[in-house]
Amino acid sequence: MKMIRYAALLACAAVPVMVAAQTAPTEVTIESGRIRGAVEGDVLAWKGIPFAKPPIGENRWRAPQPIRWSGVKLTTDYGHDCMQKPFPSDAAPLGTEPSEDCLVMNVWRPVGAPANAKLPVMVWIYGGGFVNGGSSPAVYSGAKFAEQGIMFVSFNYRLGRFGFFAHPALTAAREGMLGNYAYMDQVAALQWVKRNAASFGGDAGNVTVIGESAGGGSAINVLTSPVTRGLFNRVVVMSGGGRAPLLPARKISVDQPQVPSAETIGLNFAKSVGVDGTGPDALRKLRALSADQVLQGLSMMQLFVPPGGLQTYVGGPIEDGTIVTGTPQSLLEAGRQAPVPVMIGTTSADIGFGGAPTKDALFATFGAAAAADRGMTEPARYVAGMVARAGQPAYYYRFSYVADSVRDAAGRCDACQRHPVLLRHGTGEIWRGADAQGCGDGADD
Repeated sequence: MKMIRYAALLACAAVPVMVAAQTAPTEVTIESGRIRGAVEGDVLAWKGIPFAKPPIGENRWRAPQPIRWSGVKLTTDYGHDCMQKPFPSDAAPLGTEPSEDCLVMNVWRPVGAPANAKLPVMVWIYGGGFVNGGSSPAVYSGAKFAEQGIMFVSFNYRLGRFGFFAHPALTAAREGMLGNYAYMDQVAALQWVKRNAASFGGDAGNVTVIGESAGGGSAINVLTSPVTRGLFNRVVVMSGGGRAPLLPARKISVDQPQVPSAETIGLNFAKSVGVDGTGPDALRKLRALSADQVLQGLSMMQLFVPPGGLQTYVGGPIEDGTIVTGTPQSLLEAGRQAPVPVMIGTTSADIGFGGAPTKDALFATFGAAAAADRGMTEPARYVAGMVARAGQPAYYYRFSYVADSVRDAAGRCDACQRHPVLLRHGTGEIWRGADAQGCGDGADD
């Protein structure tokens, strides 16, 4: 969270912190109707704002559909997080009951900001391996950012088979874009911010997209996708990879060696729930399944236990040719990223690879694939370098903060007895935090 706050300071360096007023309007009008939020100390908050119709029934596996309402909608509590099976060890436990009816936004802004304040906007995309996560965890509250003069926005996007799915019956139905429903939600959310930021005093021309883990991978997709141009002004990627997905990207209909198409995986899933055929009747039956039948207990815990559900789940983003047009590496090398500033980095020992005395010993465990190992840290450096090479501002960091609870009396990490941290600009300049204490070797790795 410290690195998120550092990015927040970059986004609003020239914006003074607003002075809180005694009272503030909690009702605003957005494109869908009027909403009423709440005052939370020095912050105004609107939670659970629908940005699309519930993706249920005939809207399951469709792009987000526009929504409108009459009267004033109360938006003081988080809406449902998207359908998933939570797991006990999640570092950001959900604050709501998961449901398919989950396409909602949350907005925070300082109480004292005038209606025309043109506050810088930060949009948060949560992680969770594309099968877990949500915007309701307490650690994702935007209140602290709003206190610093920022309009902070978070939202939900569909997960697992609800968010990434293909089937010949869907293709034949010709209902619009296919496959990446989670990414469609993210695009719709950014479009919502573009159209509605001014209603909250935000500046739609000063939007920073920030994401972690799967959210970081999503932020890279925002950076490189042709459908997001003009919706943001800078990107922050936290442990989001940068060369290729951790799992091979499938195509919608084309089977590749060792990588079945998304439709093939969809047929496997349909068979597992007793649905045969590829026509309208099959689609009706698939959409009539209960949410639990579609979920089949999928979570990050199940995903990495062989066979991990990957015979019936595509594993994440699909190369659809519209939202996802290639790997991040291929798109960066073709110069197809948006021309905006980028901050990207990872944590020490990201992904948790360990147990080896040296880097060479660690990489040797990958055997013939050692030269191609691409987890988090190396791809982050790669992205920073490619962005800088294109003439865009690029910042590379490694976050090594160690919690007080695991430090020794001298403030050092119990595990390694060292405390350097590193922030590296994409052009090669390096800063070390003199008063920060972290765990790592400080090397340019």
